[in-house]
Amino acid sequence: MLSLNARLIVSASVVLAAFLGLAGLALDRAFRDSALAGVHDRLQSRVYALIAAAEPDGETLSLPEALPESGFSVPQSGVYATIVDAAARPLWRSRSSLGLEIDYPAPALPGVAVYGLTRGSDGAEFFAIAYAVRWALDAGIDRDFVIQVAEDRTPYEAEIARFRGSLWVWLAGAAIVLLAVQGVVLRWSLAPLRQVTREVAEIEAGGKHSLDGHYPRELQPLTQNLNLLVSNSAAQLERYRNALGDLAHSLKTPLAVLRNEIEDLPEESRSRNNLAEQIARMDRTVQYQLQRAAVSGRTALAPSVRIAPVAERIRRSMLKVYADKDIDIELAVDPHCRFRGDEGDLTELLGNLTDNACKWGNRRVRLSGIRAGAKLTLKIEDDGPGLPQDALEELRARGARGDTSVPGQGIGLAIVDELVERVYGGTFNVDKSPLGGASIVIVFEDHAA
Repeated sequence: MLSLNARLIVSASVVLAAFLGLAGLALDRAFRDSALAGVHDRLQSRVYALIAAAEPDGETLSLPEALPESGFSVPQSGVYATIVDAAARPLWRSRSSLGLEIDYPAPALPGVAVYGLTRGSDGAEFFAIAYAVRWALDAGIDRDFVIQVAEDRTPYEAEIARFRGSLWVWLAGAAIVLLAVQGVVLRWSLAPLRQVTREVAEIEAGGKHSLDGHYPRELQPLTQNLNLLVSNSAAQLERYRNALGDLAHSLKTPLAVLRNEIEDLPEESRSRNNLAEQIARMDRTVQYQLQRAAVSGRTALAPSVRIAPVAERIRRSMLKVYADKDIDIELAVDPHCRFRGDEGDLTELLGNLTDNACKWGNRRVRLSGIRAGAKLTLKIEDDGPGLPQDALEELRARGARGDTSVPGQGIGLAIVDELVERVYGGTFNVDKSPLGGASIVIVFEDHAA
């Protein structure tokens, strides 16, 4: 989907183009009508000039050699005139009409001008007028005459073409200027939205804790609610984890008392073995449920976490825990990789898998992380005996363990499965590592940071 800025620019540009196009067509039509009205006025004026210059001559009319408009006296001047009687017999022709026959429109009643677009014998087009007039001659006889005037259409079309060229050049220039002004106005108008986007990105990157910019009245409810959401989410998560910590602390004491009590029972006692097994089972269940409930998940507007520092802390911790194995933990994490989620969840995820790799590995463990676009890939490898693909589902089950001779409660992979697939929507698979052992591969598809 197009951005708001692009949508506004496209829609406003379409409206502007449509408006300027319609305005151009309207102006073009208005100019054509005005130019045509000017042609008609000129034709009418020439008719009146001929009437004024004409003199009765018996039963006909005569015109002087020097006419009011010089174009009538110049051949092919573009202005032509004839006078005919009621029977359409020619009585007078201007010198410009010599050798040219023009099909004039049919006349109407005396005093009524009839305009038309016609053609001449040379194929050219002309604007023409036929004006009937009733004249009182010297002999006291009234006769009807038709004064016909024509004007070449070529100058009219040239004038229209010049106007159109000038009109569309100016409209194109106006469109460019208006688009530039429109872009500036839209950029200024949408600046508060861009500021919100920048501040949200800074919150997700951990650089800020709230939106503190000055926003227009329309955006203030949004920014205030976002700030309230951020603060409430952080406070609620803190209260939740404190409550879980208190619960864990309160459960440890009764379980410790029960363990001490069964120590007083004889070692051969069947009750002692049953109680010890049930207490261990309770302990595993409580630990799993506490860790599961403590998972934060991706919180709205939560800052993303740099993976490299978390991986380094886990590495240092594991080197201390497995100091007796003299294990080498290699980090190959892109320093720009970030995890879009809670830091505690990332620590739980990498800590469980690195702990398992250190348990099963012989001397080498490698933790790597790369991001390609919106895809984040985390990989934990070891040089141990490896893990068959068909054993992964079994080990994901709560309390399942690959080897009971290795210390642990068997809830690590269940927590990892909970975090990766159910909370963050990623994938969690096992493969063969180039180091010789297992390779746990975690992929988050939509994880741009």
